[in-house]
Amino acid sequence: MIPKPSLTKARSQTFKAFYATIRSLRNRPTEAPADFTPPEENDFILSILRSNPSLRDTRSYLASFGALPNKPQAKSATPPHVPEIVIPPPVHKTSTSLPKISDKQQQVQPSPVITSILNPVYRRTALVKVHGPFTDVQLDSITRGLVYLEKLGLVSVIVVENDDRVIGEPDKRSRIMDEVMRVVTSLERHGARARPVVGPVARLGPKPGGDEFSSDPKCDPPETHAYPHDLVPIRSSLRAGEIPVVAPLALDSFCRSVRVDANDLIAGLASSMMEAAAHDHNHSARSEHEDGTTDPNAIDLTPLRLMIINQHGGVPSYARSGYPHLLINLNQEYEHIQETFDPKWKSSHPTALSDLALARTCLNYMPPASSAIMVSHKSPSSLIGNLITNKPAVSSSLPHALLQGNLRLTPHTPTLLRRGLPIQVIRSLADLDKEKMTALLEQSFGRTLNQDAFYKRLEKSLDFVIIVGDYAGTAIVTNEGRPDSKEAPISYLDKFAVLPSHQGDGTVDFLWVALHDESYGLGHPFSANPNGGKGGMGEGRDLVWRSRSNNPVNKWYFERSTGHMRMGEWVLFWSDAEKHLKIEQGRRGSEALSYIEDWEHGRLARWADEIPKIPSAWK
Repeated sequence: MIPKPSLTKARSQTFKAFYATIRSLRNRPTEAPADFTPPEENDFILSILRSNPSLRDTRSYLASFGALPNKPQAKSATPPHVPEIVIPPPVHKTSTSLPKISDKQQQVQPSPVITSILNPVYRRTALVKVHGPFTDVQLDSITRGLVYLEKLGLVSVIVVENDDRVIGEPDKRSRIMDEVMRVVTSLERHGARARPVVGPVARLGPKPGGDEFSSDPKCDPPETHAYPHDLVPIRSSLRAGEIPVVAPLALDSFCRSVRVDANDLIAGLASSMMEAAAHDHNHSARSEHEDGTTDPNAIDLTPLRLMIINQHGGVPSYARSGYPHLLINLNQEYEHIQETFDPKWKSSHPTALSDLALARTCLNYMPPASSAIMVSHKSPSSLIGNLITNKPAVSSSLPHALLQGNLRLTPHTPTLLRRGLPIQVIRSLADLDKEKMTALLEQSFGRTLNQDAFYKRLEKSLDFVIIVGDYAGTAIVTNEGRPDSKEAPISYLDKFAVLPSHQGDGTVDFLWVALHDESYGLGHPFSANPNGGKGGMGEGRDLVWRSRSNNPVNKWYFERSTGHMRMGEWVLFWSDAEKHLKIEQGRRGSEALSYIEDWEHGRLARWADEIPKIPSAWK
């Protein structure tokens, strides 16, 4: 009698047979089925799903990359609706056992989403700096990410840089030409069409006559410039459906082609491509077919993104123990980041400050909604998330404790940079522009402010007001409680508002970070940001605010609060003073904090008693 094999052995043999079968099928030269998705396509789809875009992010993406409308439509006060996806029923083959489907039933109207996908996607451009040296595997990962972006409508204009130079090399350009061809070959390996641009597309020196597209006159002009006819190789490549890979060359005053720094060339291209795009717009360069559909070769030269891909990633932050900044407001934080840059980071992040300056210069010319991202070769998939959401990989306004323990925050987490807006903190109602503040609050909340009662209350209870830009956003904090009480007043977030035109451009995160630094985050070194307030000095206070239970913003509040309590139609939120928690944790040592500390007893009852008494500010 033959003994039966054990169950474990049988499973092992079954698995080996299954693996051998799969391997043989993979090596067999047969055609793949029609519904087969290659691994790279799976990676592409997963990268889109991981970005987890909100409804607002989706609308913003479709507004930039969706098919252009055939005819101009009147502006509507209501926001655009996302079309509903309608999946038509499957059509079965007719047989004796199935009822016959009539022609009328077979004529299923395609959904608007399918129609928009079938129409050509309006393509936009991005300036990309690929700063090597990279191995073949690293370069393969980078180019795969850039090909994914092209599928989503963002076509890269790549400028190659390579620090792997041999000292005393007679021809410095030969190495950079080899690098250009490596990038081209790698792009084509992933199915894209690429074209090497080995001739100069810019000229040395600032543009004669100044830059009309500069948004900040104080910003130094680029060291190169180009005229619209200089961009013919790039424009020709884009219209032919090819990704241009540009060598960092420029013409000097003697019309000689010289090697320049890639940063100088990219900064000059940012200004020049804006000028060329404006020239195209003025001459109605967007052509249409006779049937009214969008020209599939139409490309807007306006650079929508700046992508800096290097070996070390973003700019290290003193507030995160050398981990990168998540979101940078260049208008407010540029000098502060340079001043707090640790000298030891110059060896690990040698190009961080020069790339920071490059982002500042380029965003000075690019549209206000544009952004720059600094990413390492280890995080190419994050480029897709940034394109769709235009947000950092991890929100910078999350509580610091959550950021420290967040597994998504690594040394290679990308840094997102925006032109941003200045931030100021005022503590006197006399310094407030009531007319602009009223307009901001009424547009943000869609209600009419009871001005007399609101500002009269602020005269007695105002603590401070944070203002972003020219009243593009505000956070109003008041001191609440009975005047005769011996207890410290309650720090209450009375209003938190951002203009609809600035929602989704980073202003909300910039405003909340400033609020954190002036309230419950006081006393920590990472709160010493240049917001015009206390500079991180002082004692933090618990911050309390309320929101209606059906407010769609509550999900955002839940993530940024220490706790919440439901009170009928309201939800009470609070954020504990972080310095107080740190001191208590240090006092206890290895012991965990109690469920309710001694200093927490009675405060919820007090908040629940005082906060509902605050009168409404609306008519």
